[in-house]
Amino acid sequence: MWQPDPVTLRLFIAVCEEGSIARASEREGMAAAAVSKRVADIERALGTQLLIRSSRGVNPTPAGDILLRHARHLMQGVEQMQSDLSEFSSGVRGLVRVLANISSIVEFLPEEIASFLQTHENIHVVLEERASSEIVRGIAEGSADIGICRDFVAEREVEMLPFRADHFCVVVHRSHPLASRSEVSFADTLGYEHIGFAPNVALHALTRRVAYENRRTIRYRANVTTFDAACRLIHLNLGLAVLPAEAVEKYQPLYDLCVIKLIDAWATRKFVICVRHADQLSSAANRFLAHLTRTLP
Repeated sequence: MWQPDPVTLRLFIAVCEEGSIARASEREGMAAAAVSKRVADIERALGTQLLIRSSRGVNPTPAGDILLRHARHLMQGVEQMQSDLSEFSSGVRGLVRVLANISSIVEFLPEEIASFLQTHENIHVVLEERASSEIVRGIAEGSADIGICRDFVAEREVEMLPFRADHFCVVVHRSHPLASRSEVSFADTLGYEHIGFAPNVALHALTRRVAYENRRTIRYRANVTTFDAACRLIHLNLGLAVLPAEAVEKYQPLYDLCVIKLIDAWATRKFVICVRHADQLSSAANRFLAHLTRTLP
């Protein structure tokens, strides 16, 4: 059975990305004949063709596409492993990888990390922003230790621990027809143009589902990926947006926004902490988890 090695995988990725063995050899600093032999050795060991060769270059076969996908995943893991281990040479005694959605990052997570590091100087916390659905998938696949996301995403064989709550509101320009209201239902906003979010953002799926339940559709003026971008567009009176009130507090003075209470039952939402197996966390990750949950009942 063929045993993949990092050098061969890197070469195969280069060949597929460059579409040429010659260009891949230049990129990797290896003779073209050696690169070609490596690929041929894989094909021989697997008993299947991985590349379609022509005068114009090479393209992966269906089997080659599968190998390419796995090769990229494996090389990403190798690079992450090398990066993680290199931290220890600089005095780090623990590493915690955290995936978090934009709401948690805007509302509270940086402060939590900063306070944790004050008492754990030898632990390094690496934070990466992801959409809630991607966070759960990442934790399930083992690409991070701890995830913080919304509670309305599929579990995907991870443990979810109750965490914090926040409250969605409707944010409008001060000249908007709804600006004089102190509270509003989501259904009342559907007659106006919305600033939405990318399809992989959990809030996008939630609001579309609620609109569908009201037998209505959302008219989008724009779709963005950050709260700051949404607030900038609202400031220019280009639409309204449903946003976490706790996050809007940071933008309200800057953009002079009008914030209206959203009265729907679903407007209070919870964050959850997700881990693959709580009893299998590293010592560093376990300490960070304890720090996050220290004030919970």
